[in-house]
Amino acid sequence: MENIAGKVVVITGASSGLGAEAARYLVKEGAKVALGARRLDRLEALSQELGRESCTVFKVDVTEREQVQAFVERAVKSFGRIDVMINNAGVMPLAPLEMLRFDEWNQCIDVNIKGVLWGIAAALVHFKAQKSGQFINVSSVAGHKVRSGGAIYSASKYSVRVISEALREEVKPYNIRTTIISPGAVDTELPASVKAEGFAQGVAQFYQANAIPASSFARCVLFAISQPEDVDINEILFRPTKQEY
Repeated sequence: MENIAGKVVVITGASSGLGAEAARYLVKEGAKVALGARRLDRLEALSQELGRESCTVFKVDVTEREQVQAFVERAVKSFGRIDVMINNAGVMPLAPLEMLRFDEWNQCIDVNIKGVLWGIAAALVHFKAQKSGQFINVSSVAGHKVRSGGAIYSASKYSVRVISEALREEVKPYNIRTTIISPGAVDTELPASVKAEGFAQGVAQFYQANAIPASSFARCVLFAISQPEDVDINEILFRPTKQEY
């Protein structure tokens, strides 16, 4: 794991699951991490676990652009720079369109799409100025395949891939790298965001039968960051070996 020690990594959705596990692995390799999420108590506990000298925490709702901006500025103030922005916060409101769960549609768009955009906007100015940096945007297998009940979620995760690819092409003059990570079933709290009657139980059972640990995601993060500066890992798609779709 070369090229990780000393890097400053900003992570949204860091209070549990993929974000928290990525933070653990990064700190083990000598990185500094800025942890952002809505649940400040969880962030404080994680910071204590990892060592406060390696972490800064910030309560942030990624649907609010000003909060994301303030989060990134806090990371820069705390550590002097940022090297990686991991846009990880996400929700998965699976349900048939005919159920018309409008609030969930709005939340999915605000968190999964706008949250990524606000993270890009906040970090990009710093990456451009220093002529280096890396975005890691979290998509999903659902950003590659659409299944019944997944229209809104898949649309949001396809959007992450579209935004990331456009960003990749645009930032070439600034030596900035871009990575999309698309996980399959990973053991996190994400299935709990499925509330629709008739779907929530099936999703929970699917994850119980198939999900692999969040460390699988963390190792992908380390792989992407650890590459030499002239290597840009643009996309990683992974699933549990036994996951069919």
